[in-house]
Amino acid sequence: MSSLASHLQRAWLGRGPLACALWPLSWLMLAIVALRRLASARGWMASQRLSVPVLVVGNRIAGGAGKTPATIAILQHLQAQGHRPGVLSRGYGVHIEAPSPRLLDALSAASLGAQDTGDEPALIHRRTGVPVMIGPRRVVSGRALLDSHPEIDILVCDDGLQHLALQRDVEVVVFDERGAGNGWLLPAGPLREPLRTAAGPGVKVAPIVLYNAAAPSTPLPGHLGQRRLGPLQALQDWWAGRSETPPPLPEHTPGAWALAGIAHPERFFQALRAQGWQVHGCPLPDHADFAALPWPAEVGDVIVTEKDAIKLHPERIQRERPGTRVWVSVLDFHPEPAFWQALDSALHAVLAPPQAASPTEPTSDTPWTPD
Repeated sequence: MSSLASHLQRAWLGRGPLACALWPLSWLMLAIVALRRLASARGWMASQRLSVPVLVVGNRIAGGAGKTPATIAILQHLQAQGHRPGVLSRGYGVHIEAPSPRLLDALSAASLGAQDTGDEPALIHRRTGVPVMIGPRRVVSGRALLDSHPEIDILVCDDGLQHLALQRDVEVVVFDERGAGNGWLLPAGPLREPLRTAAGPGVKVAPIVLYNAAAPSTPLPGHLGQRRLGPLQALQDWWAGRSETPPPLPEHTPGAWALAGIAHPERFFQALRAQGWQVHGCPLPDHADFAALPWPAEVGDVIVTEKDAIKLHPERIQRERPGTRVWVSVLDFHPEPAFWQALDSALHAVLAPPQAASPTEPTSDTPWTPD
């Protein structure tokens, strides 16, 4: 299955034989998208507003484009301004019986693993401390999250540009180096909807485009963001929220393996090599579940992404690979100042100034960030 996905990803970059063979089907996709948008605009499809502003961070293309790092950066920005955000997520690969969403917060985190919530919601909560509600119906999830955490003053929807049942106030559309690929809709190309699709229900300003790339990759005006890999952290330190183990140096760690269960593993391997690492790249399917550890027992050092680390507990590594040291490469995403200005301007009209917390007021979720 992962081989087929990789083959399609390559085909979507151009208009070769496979893309052309699938092109007639893309017109069916276009008709479905247009009909849904028309039904939403005319009120034929129910669209509901929640009691706090909603900001949607999503992709127009299939496959990861850096949406989760962008979501984490936006959440940390909101927290720095004194807001109390919450997150709505579908929870890829997790089966949750509707209409009962699953809450991940400071009280439930100890009893829920990534297999219960999905790797991206688990990582978002770990990096920011914000409560996350996971479920397929975002309106239901939003109401349940606000009932559980009435202090929340803005909801950030991790993905969901195409989830038209939920009204929103601001949309952030993330692209990576692939841009719109060959410009065709699924399955002939990577686009879920046309590149210049109007904003979803409730939005009164144009979507804000954020490029997770060194340069704009579509004709749409937008803002750039920079990916940065920080120093490696020992897996046990990453889980404990500390940095006690000195990170290894590339020249002292020959033969290290790099694992990546993300949409574009080679991007991670290239970033490590740019830091001087000579790694053996081990690409895994996106959202790999690590039912079996994929590296041989004789491997001394393994470097993983945070999205994979959230599914690798130190106790298991000690039990199944006692001779392996696992290191976590922490990714930070830094949008340029103009993006924050555009986002703050869009939010200003819909967000009331937050009330300053009293010095004695307890907080229920303490953000965790790597040292």
